[in-house]
Amino acid sequence: MSEIASSSELPIRLPKVLREHDEAGAIDTLQAYFTRPVVKTGYLRSGAYWDNWDPSGQRAADANRFTTDDLVSVTFLSVQVPPHAAWLLLGELREPMTELLQKIGPDRDLVDESEPMTPMSPAWELETALWAVHGIGRTIASKLIARKRPRLFPIYDEVVGRELGTKAAHLEPIRQALRADDGALHHRLLELRDQAGLDESVPPLRVLDVLAWMQGKHYRPPS
Repeated sequence: MSEIASSSELPIRLPKVLREHDEAGAIDTLQAYFTRPVVKTGYLRSGAYWDNWDPSGQRAADANRFTTDDLVSVTFLSVQVPPHAAWLLLGELREPMTELLQKIGPDRDLVDESEPMTPMSPAWELETALWAVHGIGRTIASKLIARKRPRLFPIYDEVVGRELGTKAAHLEPIRQALRADDGALHHRLLELRDQAGLDESVPPLRVLDVLAWMQGKHYRPPS
């Protein structure tokens, strides 16, 4: 079992189930999100489909360009790219965005990035470029990038930012937290994913995101 540094020693605030080493609670939370239907609807949460949704079968081939699949996929996470922004991303901005995605390089685990993420980092450049598109703010931009580089770029929204204490900065603090203590948090998230019965389409960043989001939405695992 990986030992994680105390929250006071990390640049982010861990979700309660991680702070308190509540393995059963963390596993229950992940299963409640990904594998158990919501009582009121009888369906899984829409976000449960996001990680491996690939209706065209071209996700890998399209890793360096935004597609209509990407624009639909973010709706599973309760956001929508406005029509004019979608028109730009699939039209005149397609090549500039493709160049930035190529500059980032292939997907890989954020924990393996030894250099700090700064405004000069390719992933940060892409986020800035997306923010410049009218109608795409911080949340939508992060979900679009996470769709293309799910192991490298963490999802941000107000709920997750509040729970992790990353409203001021999100990407670099999470990178630092994952790398602390020889990657203890990264390995712990992998262990929880496996114990919850989830497959590799769910990266460690997503496990952290879901634990934080479910806590922020007041889900409480059984005692």
